[in-house]
Amino acid sequence: MPTSIRPVRVNHLNVVLEDYDAGLAHFRALFGADFLLDLPSAEWHACLIDIGRVIFEIFVPPAFLLNSRHGAHYLGIEYQANMDEVRAALTDHKVRIVRDIKVAVHTHPADGYGVAFEFYDGAFHDNQWAALDGAKMKPAEYWRDEHPLGLAGLKGYTLAVADLDAATAFFKSFISAEPVYDAARPAIAARARGLQVADAILELIAPTGDGPLQQHLQRLGQGIYSTVFTVRDLAQAQSYFAERGVPTVPGSAPDSIAIPAEANLGVIFEFTES
Repeated sequence: MPTSIRPVRVNHLNVVLEDYDAGLAHFRALFGADFLLDLPSAEWHACLIDIGRVIFEIFVPPAFLLNSRHGAHYLGIEYQANMDEVRAALTDHKVRIVRDIKVAVHTHPADGYGVAFEFYDGAFHDNQWAALDGAKMKPAEYWRDEHPLGLAGLKGYTLAVADLDAATAFFKSFISAEPVYDAARPAIAARARGLQVADAILELIAPTGDGPLQQHLQRLGQGIYSTVFTVRDLAQAQSYFAERGVPTVPGSAPDSIAIPAEANLGVIFEFTES
């Protein structure tokens, strides 16, 4: 049997944006994001930010021409995992590496349903950050009880695919995913399958007809569709955005709301109580 990666936790989601300064300003103003780490390079300007103890790595290329066809999008996700296990699984599943810095690798999106998976045998959430004057990230209690949005952590992320069964089989074998539910997603004309991977849900969503998800697939192809945050109170979250003039729409799942891509620099955030 092929080696299966057993991720420990989600470290961060990786997002490509068009403008570094505008991106930071938006996430700070709307969500109170904390800046954790500056990661400049010749190829891109990257950084880590924290929104409700969900870490994002933002990548912004020095010129956007080569990314302009798709615009801003989710590049992928990083999991903490044993790197010997990772390298064996990549070989066994014929998943190519597009960036290898020895302690971490990024995989080819074409070999993972449009997702550049990043694996690293380390964690971030308990680090002390120089950008925070040596402090750790704000605790969960702050984001849930003191921040007016009432964020309660990462529920998971949605991944747009064309074939639920084929994608399920791949992720069960590749990253030890465990199916936990099947559900209709009428708001986006889709069918969903929830997979438990480490500490978060990977929800596969496939179109059942014409609708928002089908249009998304036609424009961007397979890949991460949204980040799903848990909130203490959905009505509180909806009021928070309304007070700031930010539009919300029904989320992909019942009893959820979303900030559409056009109101969030090109990437969809969703919010649910459970």
